[in-house]
Amino acid sequence: MRDKTIDYVLRTTWLAVQKMYNEEASKFDSTMATGFTLLSIDPESGTPSTALGPKMGMEATSLSRILKTMEESGLIERKPNPKDGRSVLIHLTPFGREKRDYSREKVLTFNETIRGQISEEKIDHFYEVAELINGLISKKSIYNQNED
Repeated sequence: MRDKTIDYVLRTTWLAVQKMYNEEASKFDSTMATGFTLLSIDPESGTPSTALGPKMGMEATSLSRILKTMEESGLIERKPNPKDGRSVLIHLTPFGREKRDYSREKVLTFNETIRGQISEEKIDHFYEVAELINGLISKKSIYNQNED
């Protein structure tokens, strides 16, 4: 495994996780993206639509498509934000809450299974490495952004 690049390992591992979640979600006519969105919406007070994209690390165009599909499926509803008339809150419907609980259960099962196979020390190192990589990327420390 050491002869493979770090980005290769990250990418192939994430693609395997994504495929696993999509296969599981497809059993219930859903997708991983829908489950992730359901988990990102506050089940009690809703979430401003403008906050969802940054929270999920997703582009507005992709998120808009997912939200439209979710609304058509009866998972969410859009309501005016009482604190800011210019924005919209995304709320879960009862059906959306049900699907959210299912998504949460699947994520917790994944995490429990992985934690059952890997020592706490290795998990801590994994998080440390991920935070370091994210920090280097967010600080634009890997490539000089002024290069042409």
